[in-house]
Amino acid sequence: MRISRGRAIHGWNCFLKARTLAAVLVSLAATAASIQAQVQSEAPKLEIEPSDPAPGALVRLTLTAGALADSVTGVTGSMAGEPLHFVMAGEGIWRALGPVPVDREDSVWARAVVRRASGSLEAVRTALPIPPLPAPSITGSPQLAVPERFTRPLSAATLARIDRENALARSIGRRAHDSPPRWTGAFLKPRTSRVTSQFGTGRAFNGALASRHLGVDFAGAVGAPIKAANRGVVALVDTFFLAGRVIYIDHGAGLVTGYFHLSEALVSRGDTVARGQTIGRVGSTGRVTGPHLHWTARYGTRTVDPLDLIDLETGWYAGKAQSGSQSTRAGPGGSK
Repeated sequence: MRISRGRAIHGWNCFLKARTLAAVLVSLAATAASIQAQVQSEAPKLEIEPSDPAPGALVRLTLTAGALADSVTGVTGSMAGEPLHFVMAGEGIWRALGPVPVDREDSVWARAVVRRASGSLEAVRTALPIPPLPAPSITGSPQLAVPERFTRPLSAATLARIDRENALARSIGRRAHDSPPRWTGAFLKPRTSRVTSQFGTGRAFNGALASRHLGVDFAGAVGAPIKAANRGVVALVDTFFLAGRVIYIDHGAGLVTGYFHLSEALVSRGDTVARGQTIGRVGSTGRVTGPHLHWTARYGTRTVDPLDLIDLETGWYAGKAQSGSQSTRAGPGGSK
């Protein structure tokens, strides 16, 4: 049987088209497999440092979300009942700070939810084992000989006042979640003097355990200057029963620092203060045995070790540079 030249050419063209289509299908299958492998390899990953924190630590969280075509549009999360505030630190990398509770004895969970441009959500969580704080002991706690008034039971009215003041401090921590980080530089110690009492230690008055110390004490004579640990807005200037004259600074992103027992406050509520600005002077107001600065920090409502702020690397987690970093109020220790 004889086949015409036209039919032969048509048959050859059909063969070439079929072969090309098969090659395209094979290529598409390989591409799909590659994309699927990439998607699997780019699943969000949440890491926490340090991996073995002490109770009351402020930890660093890093979320690696990948840089796919379906880009990340936002990351939310929580830890120890407090919101996490993730900031973008690079392509597919987001960072946040988180609190470790003082009173937890087993572990704490950190959770993050990644939102992508397509509207899809991906959740990831990590558990962090937490060793309990050692129970304070008489022999292992600073021994303080104090007047009888320090060991006498407090009245119901005084206890109610202390509760109100503690609630006020917690509310300041909650409001700090409403603002992004206000600082750009590293945190500073409010004083360069020696530390007289570390975070988490016990206190013994006249041979009896009194409390656990949830701050850091710095030596200082009455009138010695106290510096703002970083840029922020003064959230409160007040006089408390236990803490005496206090200043609380809202640094944003859930972070607050507090300065206790002051003899004088040099700023007012609502002032924006600069990193290193003199905000007050050492005193012995409140329930203390002598002049010093008690420095404290909160992440939301959680009390954390303020010295963990000092360990943050410059730029690891911070807001954008802002103008007008000096105090908005003229006066002692401030500038326009």
